[in-house]
Amino acid sequence: MEAILEAEARDTFGKNEARRTRRDGKVPAVLYGGDGGGATPIAVVPKALLKILHSEAGQNTLISMKLAGAGDTRVLVKDFQLDPITHELLHADFYRVAMDKLLQVTIPIQVTGEPKGVKQQGGVLEHIRREIEIECLPGDIPENITVDVSELMLHQGVRVRDIATNPKWKPVSDADLMLVHVIMPKAEEVATPTETAAAATATPAEPEVIKKGKKEDEEGEKKEEKKK
Repeated sequence: MEAILEAEARDTFGKNEARRTRRDGKVPAVLYGGDGGGATPIAVVPKALLKILHSEAGQNTLISMKLAGAGDTRVLVKDFQLDPITHELLHADFYRVAMDKLLQVTIPIQVTGEPKGVKQQGGVLEHIRREIEIECLPGDIPENITVDVSELMLHQGVRVRDIATNPKWKPVSDADLMLVHVIMPKAEEVATPTETAAAATATPAEPEVIKKGKKEDEEGEKKEEKKK
């Protein structure tokens, strides 16, 4: 999937410049990498960028950035910052990509089907990893990777090496990395009736101070009898 995003150049970096950009209704951003040299300060419309980030491909969306005076540039979102309270977009980083060069991206895992180990054996499907790293060309980045778990029985799982191969991309995460597996539900520890009854009928030991007091009283009575 490819999206189009308008951008304009900013004069300088710095907090004051960023505040001015936000007052104008734009989001301060930086464009890195590629043949364009170092970092270039730019500004984008927050609504347009948020639409891209909230799409199915999200941060992996290939963007055709239209920057005035620089022509169209293919970019990906490297990072972005949201206000922790208002969730407004505060800043974004983009990096240029070459369409003929491989890159590594993180792709979410989408699980389909209901395991037989859940339906027939009372197991529970546990998600261990919800995304993996793959290598591909920028134009071949998938929105997600589908994993069918329908045939999984109890104590069976899907690892990275079990994912169906695709000529357009290859996984670079550890082949032995477990993604999902079917396990038995964890039993809650409940006290047995015998343990409960024993705890209820147990008589607390008599405090040492009471025993000591009784002993002193008995010795005192014996001394009184001898005097008589």
